[in-house]
Amino acid sequence: MNLLQRYKEFIKKEDLFSPKDKLLLAVSGGIDSVVLCELCKQAGYDFNIIHCNFQLRGEESERDEKFVRQLEEKYKVEVKAKKFETEKFAEENKISIQAAARDLRYQWFFQLWNEGDFNDARTDDSESIPGWNTDSPFLFVLTAHHADDNIETIMMNFFRGTGLHGLTGIPVKGVSPILNYLRRPLLPFTKNELTAFAKENKLEFVEDSSNLSSKYTRNLFRHEIIPAISKVYPQVNKNLTDNINRLKEIEKLYKLAVNDIKKKLVKEKGAEWYIPVKQLMGYNNRALIYEIIADFGFTEKQIDEVIKLSESDSGKYIDSPMFNYRFIKHRHWFIISPVNSADSRMIIIEEKDKTVQFEEGVIEIEKLQTTNFKPQTTNNIACLDSRDLNFPLILRKWKTGDYFYPLGMKKKKKLSRFFIDQKLSKTEKEQAWVIEMDKKIIWVVGKRIDERFKVKEKTSSVLKLIYYQPGV
Repeated sequence: MNLLQRYKEFIKKEDLFSPKDKLLLAVSGGIDSVVLCELCKQAGYDFNIIHCNFQLRGEESERDEKFVRQLEEKYKVEVKAKKFETEKFAEENKISIQAAARDLRYQWFFQLWNEGDFNDARTDDSESIPGWNTDSPFLFVLTAHHADDNIETIMMNFFRGTGLHGLTGIPVKGVSPILNYLRRPLLPFTKNELTAFAKENKLEFVEDSSNLSSKYTRNLFRHEIIPAISKVYPQVNKNLTDNINRLKEIEKLYKLAVNDIKKKLVKEKGAEWYIPVKQLMGYNNRALIYEIIADFGFTEKQIDEVIKLSESDSGKYIDSPMFNYRFIKHRHWFIISPVNSADSRMIIIEEKDKTVQFEEGVIEIEKLQTTNFKPQTTNNIACLDSRDLNFPLILRKWKTGDYFYPLGMKKKKKLSRFFIDQKLSKTEKEQAWVIEMDKKIIWVVGKRIDERFKVKEKTSSVLKLIYYQPGV
C-alpha cells in the first residue's frame, strides 16, 4: 500500500475529518508540510493554506513566506500568512524563542478557527467531534507533525520532566474542547517516508537553515542524541514508537479515573466552571490539578500558582498563557472564566478598566479627584470612596446568603430580604448582580451601594460606576 492509500486509511480509521470538511493546512514551506499539501490534493480534500512568519531568520523567513504564497497558484487555494514579533513576545513573556513561536502559532490557529476566517465551516465546541455521518462540514487545522517529531518530543519531555501525558507523544487530535479543531494526519509516517514521497512526486520545498543548528533543543536530539543512542540500540525509533503506543493505552485507563473525579469536582455554569477549593486540594495531587487546568491552556508550571492561589484572598487569579481564560479564587471556589466575556457569571474588574460588559448591560468606570464632592443619587450611578477600595473588584450574580449594609443603614441586611423590601419580581431577583471586594459587597448594581463605601466629607478620590441597561 503506497503512502497516499495509507494516509487516507489512517484518516478514516482515526475519524480525523471527512471529504466534505474544510481544512486549513499549516505550511512552513519545508518538506513535511509540502508533502501534507500534496497528499490532501491527491486525496481530494478541500483546503486552504496558512503560514506563520516568525521573522527569526531575516531574508530566509521572507523567502519561506514567498514560497508558500506561490502554492496558491499551484493548488488554486487561498493562502493566508501572518508575521509575528517572536523575539519581542519571548522577551515580554520570559520564555524561550521556541516556546514563543509555539504559543503564537497556536493562538493564531485558534483565532482563525474561532472566527471562521476562511468560511463558516466550524467544529462544534463539545468534546465529541461529529464524524463521517454528519451532514454539515466542519473546519479543522492540520499540522505536519510526523513520527520522528513524536519520538523527539517524548524524549525532550522525559529529560526536562513530565507527567504521563508527556510520554504519550503528540496527540493526533486536539486533547481538549478548546483544541478539538487540531488534526495531525502525518503522525504515523516517518521522515524517510515523507522524503521518498516528495522525491517520487518531484515536490519543491525550502530548507530551514536553523534545522541544522544544534543550539535548538529539538535539533540537538535529532542530530546528536538519538543517533548516538541508535549506535547502542539500533531499533531505538521503533522501540520508542512502541512505548508511545503502550503508554497511550495506559493513559486511557488513567483518563477514566481522572474523568470520574473531574465529574465530581468540576461543575459547568454557563460559560464558567466551578471547582471547590477544599475538595480539590484535599486530593493533594498535582496531576489532578494539571488535568483540570490543561483543558484551558494553563501549563504544568502553573500548578504551583494554583496551589498558592488556594490560600490567597478572594479575587486573586492567574491567566492562561495560551487561551483567553482566568483561574479565579472566589471564596471557597476556584472559577475558570473567559476573560471579559459577557456570558460569564463572574467578571474581574481591574483598576485600569474603563468599561465592563456583562449579561445585564454595561458599567462605565470613572476615577475622579475632587473635594467637597456631592454624589449623584440615582440607582444606576454608584459613587464610592476610592480610599476604601482594593482592586481587583468582582462583578458577579448575587447568591443566597449574600448580605450588605444598605446606604443609610448601620445594620447588615441579607440581599434576599432587601429584594423583598424593594418589591422585586422573581425575574428581577434572578437578574440581580453585585460588585464585591474582599468578600464585601460594595454595590448591588442598579439598586444600592454599601454604607461602608460611600463618599464622605473628607473624600478626595472617587470611583464612579455608571450602569447602562440594554435598550435604556
